[in-house]
Amino acid sequence: MTKIDLSLIKFDEKGLVPVVVQDVATAEVLMTAWANAESLAETAECGEMVFWSRSRGELWHKGETSGSRMCLRELRIDCDGDTLLALVEPLGPACHTGERSCFYRSLCGEADSTEATFLGRLWRYLNVRKDDDPQESYTARLLRSGLSRVAQKVGEEGVETALACATKDRGGFRYEAADLLYHLLVACIAAEVPFDEVLRELASRHKGAERQ
Repeated sequence: MTKIDLSLIKFDEKGLVPVVVQDVATAEVLMTAWANAESLAETAECGEMVFWSRSRGELWHKGETSGSRMCLRELRIDCDGDTLLALVEPLGPACHTGERSCFYRSLCGEADSTEATFLGRLWRYLNVRKDDDPQESYTARLLRSGLSRVAQKVGEEGVETALACATKDRGGFRYEAADLLYHLLVACIAAEVPFDEVLRELASRHKGAERQ
């Protein structure tokens, strides 16, 4: 990983900068922590998140003891230069409680309003389920049936979704579209095409359209 240009960062009077950590696949905010110049240099060198623990007064390599490391995919800086955003691939729960994110408690507003992040979370979940016992997991059973069967299911669900759309069956469309999205993710696994590659392809087309 390339070195981080520390001159762009506005560290506070203690030499620290806040870091917001976000799951690169699901867009969930996982945690916030602090970093200093040394921890950022370590992060760039090892490709995993290293923070500064204010309570212990030492470097904190996330997951070094728990195994829940965070592989850095991209580090961004805000417009003022005083806050960082780390896009990571988490290798386990972010929170010491075992929760996926440290922000699992709701104070006000609509609880569990994270449907927009669910597709990425489902992708991670299916990649775990693929190795389960086929007798207990439909995902594992479908993948073991072969690429042709997976492709057939995508086709079937696509037709059923199209029919529901054509007949203006709102409930049916919602149900069939959910089935189609699930089977598309399984097809990504079967075809060995990571879901984020599909999203990058889609994003590249959108950027092309914006330039026109």
